[in-house]
Amino acid sequence: MSLHNLKPAKGSTKSGKRIARGEGSGKGGTSTRGHKGAKSRSGYSRKIGFEGGQMPLQRRVPKFGFTNINRKEYVGINLDKLQELVDAGRITDTVNLDVLVENRLARKNELVKILGRGELKAKLNITAHKFTATAKTAIEAVGGEAVTL
Repeated sequence: MSLHNLKPAKGSTKSGKRIARGEGSGKGGTSTRGHKGAKSRSGYSRKIGFEGGQMPLQRRVPKFGFTNINRKEYVGINLDKLQELVDAGRITDTVNLDVLVENRLARKNELVKILGRGELKAKLNITAHKFTATAKTAIEAVGGEAVTL
């Protein structure tokens, strides 16, 4: 290494001309921003979804209906699914939230509703947040008990 081949480390210096330092630099005047318009101004930032002044898609699309903020979402479990678990020997006589979580039919913070599809042959004491009328009658018809939390 000698004096004639010394040079700064890669990335330590900026290449190209400095802009906005007068007309004599060749990059004065508009400072490489072009003429007028939002992009030439300081502090410009394009908003998400901006379409150049055209009405944005999320405002063009019609909106209808409403979302009830007080809606309660239930996980539906049918009687035939409970009968399958009884046949498999995973449920004995009581069915509560812990048993349903253990068998991955619901999560621990979810609300559970027992639905009436299928046929229940086993006598079960079921504890859930809600029951349909058909499910309740089917459970009680085989001698079981439907307890609402």
